[in-house]
Amino acid sequence: MSIKKEFIVVVEDETDIREVLVYNLEREGYRVASARDGKQGLAMIQEKQPDLVLLDLMLPGLDGLEICKRLKGDDQTSSIPIVMVSARGEESDIVVGLELGAEDYISKPFGTRELLARINAVLRRREPQSDKKLSQRIDCAGVTIDVGRHQVSVDGLPVSLTATEFKLLHFLAHHPGWVFTRDHLLSRIMGDDNFVVDRNIDVHIQAVRKKLGAHRNLIETIRGIGYRFKERNES
Repeated sequence: MSIKKEFIVVVEDETDIREVLVYNLEREGYRVASARDGKQGLAMIQEKQPDLVLLDLMLPGLDGLEICKRLKGDDQTSSIPIVMVSARGEESDIVVGLELGAEDYISKPFGTRELLARINAVLRRREPQSDKKLSQRIDCAGVTIDVGRHQVSVDGLPVSLTATEFKLLHFLAHHPGWVFTRDHLLSRIMGDDNFVVDRNIDVHIQAVRKKLGAHRNLIETIRGIGYRFKERNES
């Protein structure tokens, strides 16, 4: 086992789950600290400034959503990635968490391999400070997005996208594996102050998928949440 530089804080009130999480993360090589309730967890995160937080939504006293809100609203902790842990049936809370700025979520019960894959993926990614830093060219599974030329090609053949479709595809492709809610996408792609008659993001996603043809599955629907672009290493 090689020791990783990343430090993770686990906030989970169920003792058996918390111990399993800590064990598997340490076995993977991460440095780990854990908290058993929301108040303790928030204080620990603010003090230790970890590289990632694994945060249960259902916590005594201070719940996961409130912790997420406070962390993302504080300049000192707003950039710390949060992966939410939720019980099945809490889709509405997951949506709120993602809107507050959490990077990803995983539903209980979950497998160790899935959990580690999600955490590793989030740690590999860092959201840019502004869209000016988005990659100028992205190649993925036969799809090429060239920002400088404002062109998209599929299997070497150019396809025509509207300005909104292009921005939507580019934004998703630049953050492979990240889950974005519809409102987040509308805000990032169309802007909060931009009046849009048709604010149904699903229509734009459908149009982009149609133009991607055989590669339409690169854009995945996360039921009850929104959309994500498939990881580069996924088949």
